[in-house]
Amino acid sequence: MDVLNQFNRAIDYIEDNLDGQINIEEAAKKAYSSPHHFKRMFSLVTGVTFSEYVRRRRLTLAAFALRADDVKVLDVAIRYGYDSPDAFTRAFHAMHGITPREMKTTEKPIKAYSKLSFDIKIKGVEEMNYRLVEKDAFRVVGEKETVEMKDETFDPQLWGRLEEVEERVRSYDNTPFEGPIHLSVTKEDGDVDYYIGSATTHKTPDNLAEIHIPANTWAVFHAEGPMPESLLDTWSRVYTDWFPTSTFELAKAPEMVRSTAAHTEIWIPVKQA
Repeated sequence: MDVLNQFNRAIDYIEDNLDGQINIEEAAKKAYSSPHHFKRMFSLVTGVTFSEYVRRRRLTLAAFALRADDVKVLDVAIRYGYDSPDAFTRAFHAMHGITPREMKTTEKPIKAYSKLSFDIKIKGVEEMNYRLVEKDAFRVVGEKETVEMKDETFDPQLWGRLEEVEERVRSYDNTPFEGPIHLSVTKEDGDVDYYIGSATTHKTPDNLAEIHIPANTWAVFHAEGPMPESLLDTWSRVYTDWFPTSTFELAKAPEMVRSTAAHTEIWIPVKQA
């Protein structure tokens, strides 16, 4: 339940500031999350990116303002975050199919994008199988890339040579916690340190990086089916179906994706709510 309440607090913050400044860092704070994690989970849970949701809500309110009030198009554009009437007109037409001036005079129904609200959905159709693992602290050695989060696209260059990197880090895999392991850590400036590595006791070479993972309780879910679709679907269901009906909340540690010869697993750090 806490996870949904956290998302609802973030949505309330967005709604309260649609005619002002909306800061992704502040929205993430409302959800007790890092900006990177919040943006990723927002997209998984809602099906749209954070910025696209804000854009649709602002253009919806702009349409109602133009229809109801005797206002200038420029004033509405500025109120909802557009620097010029041309940029506003292009965005407005892309969503509503007519220009702002036409909206003031037409009786065409407004294409409204409603405020999101998160609630528990008890489907009772598909059970989520998982296991809880108490794991001691361990160390991951592998390749690291700092990804600049200038927009909402998380697209590490490491993915372009994924097979090569995974094959390389497998040579350091000398613990029962078989890999490769993918994990990401959000830095204070909002950028993300992304790792592909293996759990190991070997000394870290000069050309690789290491990260220490603290002892934690982990909820482990299998992602079954074609990748990456099944991975994204499982991740989404963890937050929309499993967390709201469980007694756990997210703990402070990186989430991990662990690939073995048999399957792919999502490791979520959890603690009792």
